Parts: sequence; structure tokens; C-alpha cells
Amino acid sequence: MNAITPIEPADLNALEDEAFRLHIRAWIEANYPAEIRNPPKRLHWGENKSWYFKLAEKGWLCPGWPREFGGLGLSPTKQIIFTEELERWGCARCNDHGIIMLGPLLIRYGSAEQQQHFLPKIQSGEHIWCQGYSEPNSGSDLASLRTSAVLDGDHYVVNGQKIWTTLAQDANWIFLLVRTDATAKKQEGISFLLVDMNTPGITVRPIINLEMHDEFCEVFFDNVRVPAANLVGRLNKGWDMAKALLSFERIYLGSPRQSAYALTRLRQLAERMGVWEDPVFAEGYARHRADLADLKSLYGRYVEVLKRGQPLGADVSQLKIIQSELFQRITETMMAVAAENAGLMEPMEGNRNLNPAGLYIQARPTSIYGGTNEIQRNIIAKNVLELP
Repeated sequence: MNAITPIEPADLNALEDEAFRLHIRAWIEANYPAEIRNPPKRLHWGENKSWYFKLAEKGWLCPGWPREFGGLGLSPTKQIIFTEELERWGCARCNDHGIIMLGPLLIRYGSAEQQQHFLPKIQSGEHIWCQGYSEPNSGSDLASLRTSAVLDGDHYVVNGQKIWTTLAQDANWIFLLVRTDATAKKQEGISFLLVDMNTPGITVRPIINLEMHDEFCEVFFDNVRVPAANLVGRLNKGWDMAKALLSFERIYLGSPRQSAYALTRLRQLAERMGVWEDPVFAEGYARHRADLADLKSLYGRYVEVLKRGQPLGADVSQLKIIQSELFQRITETMMAVAAENAGLMEPMEGNRNLNPAGLYIQARPTSIYGGTNEIQRNIIAKNVLELP
């Protein structure tokens, strides 16, 4: 395939880590839209697309992708620094399912034609993706999914429902797990399809969450016709790719970014509430900081595995467990420190960076989505520790 040349000409990996950090920091501070800095909730595409396009124009949208596919090919250490600087400045999370999930999967499993067609459109923002995995009765037991795809000529006809689909109302494409052989064992009759959300027969219904935010959606498929060329990998072998994509998701969900952001805010909150010098608080804060350092080190090891083009093992599940539970512990400390401010659903007066209740609520579902922590522990027990 023809290589996609990044707009950023310099080999950022050649910079010393501190020089790289300052380079990234200066550009972010000069280019990030001030009006969406430190958003209290996940932003919709209409609100964050200007930032997406700035990253795309700079060539920094896909820092972990190989350079031959338009990424920066950053080392694990520099990927962590990149994330830290985004968090430090309060940058909103982009609509990133194409960047962190589908893109890496197509790089590994997609045909040359699929790579040439879809990867540049992720980088340009022409295609915004969402993930069609969970169903009303198939969440943790994902292999029991029922959404069907039946071959009819040169198209698959898709019927069924997906749920908890993040920002589906903003997406114009969705990657789907579908059942293409109802007679096979659960994992052996599943395939992976790429579907245009503008295809007739697709209905999206937002779900309002605890924050009164419509981040999640239901998506219904009623005789939706999908070109057979949009099948990724082999027919009925989509479970292998599903597991690979879940590994990409788990390493992303295991990123230190949320905990690092929360720990920074905890310090600011402690200084404002006058407990920063308190020895009891200092002991707890030091414990959080040490746990975060351990998480960063472990995360870097898994990023290095991906960079070498090697598959992630089942042990990657520990990343998601450690990160989500650390994020929750830090926000629990925030609620204790915030005192009477803990009941506010908006940022504290005089500092929109401090939103203890908002962060606390955002931390609650992290141990549920992407596969519950109970499921992650079962995966480790069975596939790593070989327990019965």
C-alpha cells in the first residue's frame, strides 16, 4: 500500500524525553481551544471536532500508529508523556474509537484495500467510529451475542440491537460483532463487520446516565444491508479479532491518564481546602502517587509489546483493573477532602478544574465498562494462573 506521510516531519522519538515534553507542551498550550479546556463531561463531536482536526493537521492524531500508516510511531515512554501533557492541560478526549481501537485492528488484520480506504478517513475526521459489541443480554458474556448477519448476494443483512454504544449519535460508522453462523459454538460463529451508520434501517436512541449526560446509546438494526467487502478477516472467525480489539481497548482503559489527572486535581483540592500539609492526608496521597508510578511502569511494558507488533496476552486485563480501581480510590479521597463541596454537580466556585463529584461519578463505571473487573479477574485466573 502507499504510505501515509505524517505532516509532522521530525522524528519525535529522537528528542530527549524532557525536550519532547516541552515541545508537546508548547504546541498544546498554543493550539488547544480554551473554551473546551477541562470539560466536566465527555464532549460530543460538535464540541471537540476543532481539536480533532488540529491534531490531524499536525500529524499527531495517532501517536501510537506506525509511521508507515500515518502515525508517529512513538516509543512507550513518549506515548505516556504525550498523554500526560494532554491531561495536564485539561484536553478533552476526542471521538477516538477509530484511533485507539479500529485503526490498530485494521493495521493488523485488515486487507490492503481496507487499510487504504479506512485509515486515512480516520485521520482526516471523515469517518467517526463507534463500537457495536454489547447487547442487552450479552455484555460480560459477549460471545452469546445475537445480532445476526445473513449473506444475501454481495451483501450481509444485519438484524439486532447493540447497547451502551458510546457516542453513537456522533458517529457515521460502526464496527460490529455479528453472528454469521447460528449453528456453530458461540465463539466460532461470529464475524466482524464495518457498517456505514447512514445505511437505511439503523436507529440510534441515546441513554441518559447518572450525570444526566447522553454519552451512551442503543443502536437498532432492521434489515441493514452491508457490503460483503466490509467483512474484516475471515468469515466466522471474528472472535479472534474481537479479543485483539478488546486487548487494544484494555490497554487504553488501563492508561494512567485518568488516575494522573485525578491525582493532580486532588493536590489542587487539598491545597484549596487547607489539608495539603496534614500528615494523614500526606500519607494517603503518597500511597496514591506510588500506585500511579507502578501503573505507569506496567503500562509502558504493554505499549512496548504492541510497538514490537506482538499480541497482548490475557495478563493485559490487570492494567484495566489497576487503573480503574486506583482512579476510584483517588476520587474517593477527593470526596472526603472536598467536605461540603462534595455534593456539587458542577465545578467549585473560582476553579472550574475542581469538580470532585463529577470525577467521582465518572470513576464509578470504570470498573464496569470494557468488561467488568470481576470478568477481568476471571480471565487472569483462567488464562494466566491456570486456575480451575
